[in-house]
Amino acid sequence: MLALRLSLGARPAVQVRRLLVAGASAGTGFLLLSALGHALSHPDPAASALRLAWCTAPLAATVYLAVAVARADPATRPRPGLSAVGLGPVRLMAISAATTAVSCLLGSALALLVFLQLRGDLTGMSLGGGAQEFLAAGRPLPLPAALTLLALVPLSASGAVAVTLRPREPVKGAGRAARAYGRFGAYRRTPVRESFGAYGRFGRQLGAAARGRRTAAEAPAQEQDGTPAGAAGDAGAEAVDGSPAVVPPPVPTAAPSGLPWGVAVLAVGLAVEALTSRTGSADGPAAFLGLALTSLGLALVGPGLTHLCGRLLQAVRPGALRLLAGRVLMTEATRIGRPLGVVCAVVSAAYTMASLHDPDDPSAGPLVVLGVLLVAGCTVATLLTAAVEAKQAHADTTASLRRLGAPAGTLRRAASLRAGALLALFGPLTVAVAELSAWPLGG
Repeated sequence: MLALRLSLGARPAVQVRRLLVAGASAGTGFLLLSALGHALSHPDPAASALRLAWCTAPLAATVYLAVAVARADPATRPRPGLSAVGLGPVRLMAISAATTAVSCLLGSALALLVFLQLRGDLTGMSLGGGAQEFLAAGRPLPLPAALTLLALVPLSASGAVAVTLRPREPVKGAGRAARAYGRFGAYRRTPVRESFGAYGRFGRQLGAAARGRRTAAEAPAQEQDGTPAGAAGDAGAEAVDGSPAVVPPPVPTAAPSGLPWGVAVLAVGLAVEALTSRTGSADGPAAFLGLALTSLGLALVGPGLTHLCGRLLQAVRPGALRLLAGRVLMTEATRIGRPLGVVCAVVSAAYTMASLHDPDDPSAGPLVVLGVLLVAGCTVATLLTAAVEAKQAHADTTASLRRLGAPAGTLRRAASLRAGALLALFGPLTVAVAELSAWPLGG
């Protein structure tokens, strides 16, 4: 009931993102039911298993979108004071997983209704022609099998959200102290675990409370001097157009570690595709294995290339605009780079498959188009959701810039510079990988 109340009371933007998850769940559920209908109409188990295996890509894209939407939901984010009313990090994680399950169940129910309507089970009027191949009209639909397939999306999405949003302890040896959760879901800054009964000892928390009051009292004084809390050391960067000084976010200490692995996997995938073209098995499983490795390599190099793009923006005497854009890219390299790499992988794979497809092949029906649109739409929506999450994460930095007098045009130009730099780096890379993948398989 609490998850339902939080879902209904969310802002319109959050509701739109949840409706996108429901729509993706409906499309994936319809593809799964179509695979079941094909299995009922054709006795060949290998072809039916292959159709069911092709549904893993839309399923993974839907789960990925559901996780991104849950991460960007401000209603289920841990905040101080919520643990006093029983809404600790674990409870908020459970509420977010339940909200995701509700959205996916809504989409699965819609998919079942549409499938039954097209079969003619509800009104007695079914589609004819090639649709009879995957609808299995006139045959009894096994309800347990249909419900099992429809339950895959809600269970997978809610489980992935629960694993992603689970409370974590800070990693030892990190560059800066991470915010962790103490006993009863309260926030704490130190990774030291108190012994049993420590909260009951008189005076245990007096020192921490005094330090907190002293820090809160010093913050306004720092802001009056022109140096807000958390921005010391970065103030003084002068804008190139004479605008007031800006406060870029802190420079990350380490780059994402997936770039070498991604390049290696990408090279192995291209080598496998070239080998299959020499052996004359361009349509065999080895060719699809090479295409899958190439797509995986593109997805892995996304965070590292985003971090590298941020470094390149700050090279050769950067001004305030390039400094701000580059540091944001370096800070959000993992959050933005991972979905951006997935989008490049999907675009490259779609281009390769389209170049290899025969236009006269009758197997390319509406289900193939639905699957491609579903995967592409989910990946693009995930990238936009990650951008929204990054904007929410830098709300404090943006507020500090506004207080210091930075014009809104400077922030918009920095965002446009980041988008242009990412497009200039990832666009040619995606086209080059797509051409290198399609050339050996097509020749």
